[in-house]
Formats: sequence, structure tokens, C-alpha cells
Amino acid sequence: MICADALEGLKQLESGSVHTCVTSPPYYGLRDYGVDGQIGLEQTPEEYIARLVAVFTEVRRGLRDDGRLWVNIGDSYAGSCKGAWANKQGQKEVYVAEPGGPQYQLPRTFDGVKPKDMIGIPWMLAFALRSDGWYLRQDIIWAKPNPMPESVTDRCTKSHEYIFLLSKSPHYYFIAAAISEPITESTAKRMAQDVDSQQDSLRVPGKTNGPMKAVPPRYGGCKYTATPDVFNRTKSGNAYDYKPMRNKRDVWTVATKGFKEAHFAVFPEELILPCILSGSPEGGTVCDPFTGSGTTGVVALENGRAFVGCELNSTYAEMARKRISKATQQLKIV
Repeated sequence: MICADALEGLKQLESGSVHTCVTSPPYYGLRDYGVDGQIGLEQTPEEYIARLVAVFTEVRRGLRDDGRLWVNIGDSYAGSCKGAWANKQGQKEVYVAEPGGPQYQLPRTFDGVKPKDMIGIPWMLAFALRSDGWYLRQDIIWAKPNPMPESVTDRCTKSHEYIFLLSKSPHYYFIAAAISEPITESTAKRMAQDVDSQQDSLRVPGKTNGPMKAVPPRYGGCKYTATPDVFNRTKSGNAYDYKPMRNKRDVWTVATKGFKEAHFAVFPEELILPCILSGSPEGGTVCDPFTGSGTTGVVALENGRAFVGCELNSTYAEMARKRISKATQQLKIV
């Protein structure tokens, strides 16, 4: 754990020493962490994005050539400091600011952004990182089954955030099998069919015996049409390979969870685990420049990875140290 500004703390990393970075930077204009120099209270979204790009440029230096970056980021709305924003009992997105707090000193509208506009912070960051040299590989939707309630009546309650997958190089370390998920029940039933007994279900004119369940390769020129296992092969001639697992989809449904020692939102461990398992080998190094309560470090250590983190707020840094130390001791016992 490095108790320092993310940009300065990352400079202590040896170049090319980190396998993957999993992080969630402070969201724009939503929270005061009570520390000078904190990210998230810039005067404009553009200034905020520029500071994050600088941090992730330093992350890229610390990554191996086959390393990658996972960034969880939420959006913010432009407003006028009226209504729910000024009402401590109301709800404003994920957090309600204290009246008179530093968030109130920020402009609530910007060039091209009207009151009530969603600013589009996640995609602003994604495109800025892409322009800075990162490969923008995927947007993953974090679907929250227990979202923060909102009092809005002119739109739906927001129940998702983005996780962007970016890489340092066009080819990078990614073990899809480490995070594969079970196939659906319908797929399992379809793959368990007795194909050989369906030879009367060929696609022929006048077929009236119900929906066709399996189609053998075309006879015209297919070199496998005369083989006994024709119904177990694809049109290209390759044998079907039954697999009970499938590639993980890009919508991850994970409930938010609190941490009793922290009054702010923390990463759910289930959200971080796929990023670490697929993005780093056992014994590899995981980085989080915005460590917060230390969840990324705990998950990394519990799964046989090393961890390095930065946290500007000394109270949170100490909280993370204790939490990670406790997880380390439990691992030693096991």
C-alpha cells in the first residue's frame, strides 16, 4: 500500500511489472473525500478526464506489454443545485452532497451540457484513453439488482455502471476459460439430443413431423457424408466438441455490498474476481491506483496474486492495510 496521490504513487512502480490493473476512480462531482488534491472535484468534466488520463498513462508504463486495464466508472448529471441535490434527505444518483460542500462549488452546467443532461463521463473517459494509446476492447455492463433508489419521475432508475476493458497492446493476456460460465438449460438439452436417431428429420419438401432438431452436412461435395458419424460433424467436417461451459457474457449481474468500516460504496468482490482471474496468472501482480477500502487487494491475495495499491486518503489507506493484512493472515492459517 502506497499512501499517496495516484499519479505520484504509481511512479514508484517498476516499468512492465504489473499484469493487470483493476480500479474504480472517484466519480465526477459526487463525493468529497476530504483530501487536498483529490480527483473528482475539478471545475469541468474535461479537467477531470485529463487527470484520469494522466494517471492511466502511468498505469500503462507499469503494465507488462501483455497487460490490461479494467476501469469501473459511473456517470453524473448536470444540474442547478436545486431539488433533490439540495435536500439531504433526497437521493441524487449514488450520493447526496452535504449542503455547502465542495460539490456545491462546482459548475452544474458546461459548454454543450444543459441542466438535467447526463454528462456521459464513462464514454468520455473511454474515448480519451483510446486516443491516448490504449486499445479499447470492450464495455461491460455491471447490472445492479439492488440499485440506489431515486426519486426521479421523468426517467428510469439507474441500475448499471460501466466496466471498460483496455489493453496496452493488441495482443494481451486473457484466459477466457478461467471465467467461463455454465451453458443455459436450453443449450444443454439441445446438445444432449440423440442426433443419430434423427436421421428422418432431414430438410426435405413436405416435412410434417415437427420442428427439425438437427441438420446433417450438405451432401454436395462434403467429404464426411459417407462416414458413420456424419451427424456428429459440422458442415466443415469438424467433430462437435461438447462443452458444458460457454464464454462469459458482457452483462455482469452483481449486487452492491457495503463494508462496515467504510461509509462509502466499495467494490463487490464478485465484480473484481473475473477481472483478476482472467487477466493475471497465479503469482502475477495486480494494481489498483484508487484502492479505497482495499477490496481489490483482498481478492488478489486470496487468489494467489501479489498486490500494489495507492490511496490518497490516509484513513482509507490504513483501513485497506488492516483489511489486506487480515486477509493475508487468514491465508497463512489456511
